[in-house]
Amino acid sequence: MQYVDGYVLAVPTAKLDEYFAMAETASAVWLEHGALEYREAVGEDLEVKGDMPFLSFSKMANAKPDETVVFAWIVYKSRAHRDEVNAKVMADERLKDMCESGDMPFDIERMAYGGFEIKVAA
Repeated sequence: MQYVDGYVLAVPTAKLDEYFAMAETASAVWLEHGALEYREAVGEDLEVKGDMPFLSFSKMANAKPDETVVFAWIVYKSRAHRDEVNAKVMADERLKDMCESGDMPFDIERMAYGGFEIKVAA
């Protein structure tokens, strides 16, 4: 089964264009280094309806009224493949330049991230 890195973050709505310009560069870097897919999605229907016992993505991301929730994922062949790809990505100057600039269009300390082994795929 494949492996997925996923993350959720809140981006100031006024900085979405800046964020997605950065995401376009990041997607090119990941795909060039072997990722199978790179996806970024903007939250649009995030409110929990009815009496559901779980959190909305907005609440989980601690999104403020002037922020938009972004849900993203990158697909790999396996965890080992993810580790190989990410080592190359982290050494890529394009990504280093973005991350080291100190001018991220979102609060990176509020980003949730994790790696997941896919167990069901239809």
